[in-house]
Amino acid sequence: MSSEQAAQGSGSADDGADDTVWDVVVVGAGPGGASAAHAAAAAGRRVLLLEKSELPRYKTCGGGIIGPSRDSLPPGFELPLRDRVHAVTFSLNGKLTRTKRSRHMLFGLINRPEFDEALVRTAQEAGAVLRTGVTVSRVEQHGPAVPDRRTVAVVLSDGATVLARAVVGADGSASRIGAHVGVKLDQVDLGLEAEIPVPAAVAEDWAGRVLIDWGPLPGSYGWVFPKGDSLTVGVISARGDGSATKRYLEDFIARLGLAGFEPSISSGHLTRCRSDDSPLSRGRVLVCGDAAGLLEPWTREGISFALRSGRLAGEWAVRISEAHDAVDARRQALNYAFAVKAGLGVEMGVGRRMLALFEKRPGLLHAVLTTFPPAWNAFAGITRGKGTLADLVRNHPLARRALWALDRS
Repeated sequence: MSSEQAAQGSGSADDGADDTVWDVVVVGAGPGGASAAHAAAAAGRRVLLLEKSELPRYKTCGGGIIGPSRDSLPPGFELPLRDRVHAVTFSLNGKLTRTKRSRHMLFGLINRPEFDEALVRTAQEAGAVLRTGVTVSRVEQHGPAVPDRRTVAVVLSDGATVLARAVVGADGSASRIGAHVGVKLDQVDLGLEAEIPVPAAVAEDWAGRVLIDWGPLPGSYGWVFPKGDSLTVGVISARGDGSATKRYLEDFIARLGLAGFEPSISSGHLTRCRSDDSPLSRGRVLVCGDAAGLLEPWTREGISFALRSGRLAGEWAVRISEAHDAVDARRQALNYAFAVKAGLGVEMGVGRRMLALFEKRPGLLHAVLTTFPPAWNAFAGITRGKGTLADLVRNHPLARRALWALDRS
């Protein structure tokens, strides 16, 4: 790391008069932002990563790292795993419980503060500069703050301005950068979660196994993810009836026999899925991850979507930073959008159909997963990174016909 990077590596920006023009500025240091910053820095560009919180910071998230997430990590990155999952217990609102096992690890479990901080550190090692405690109020692509047409002004809450040739918004589901781009959403869900420290005997019972409970509310489900000496317990459902979602979590915890243990953290968050026609860019500004509304609509899995879209955003932000005019910048932004839609967009389309089926017939989905071996094998293959939901529908005619038939039932 250079002396400049060491000097600017963290802390609030207090240099409002700084006329440095960064190649790429990334807003938000979660998985999407860290991946974007790493990709751009690894390409040899001057990259600034802005984060409003100090690291490490807590993030409401189950913390499951499935195969597509693992495969999208920077080269050589070592996952700070708290557990390795070889078994999944499925239940239908607490009933018809059945456990399915695999000889191979299905996925790993991490704590987000450790994981996010490690990703940021990897981006810094590639050359990115980190500034924490910095809140972005808006971006401007025209006006007095912008010295030329190749520059974007990132305006901070204290009035300071950071200049860039390209900007990546990775600032979460309530993204200010997403608002600038005009991101449109068509699905908003409420997730509630508790981190519950448990005695060794309880932790041992859960080691290597997760629980997925198909819940009582349309499209809802709950989970238990073991993290060593604690359990991450949560539920998610469509936004609109927060009290019902809260009751589901309370009942879920009580049913599991965990009501007597005091949570160390209780939290909630909203997840937001983009509409099909939602933009992914505006001028020299791109969005990725939660800021773009990119996550799988059925499971609401977002880490792999953040990592994959973040890497793409970083790569195309480099190209945009090199664009000499608005036409070339627009061309590169459209290429980024095409890459996202061709991969993640197709997966989201299948996920929407799965969610619609799940909302109508959760019992059928539960029965198929727990009693039909090909369905379990497909689930295990997706978690292990052997394919995606989109690959399953695209490459297996039986799965495609079954989904279409169930769509119409």
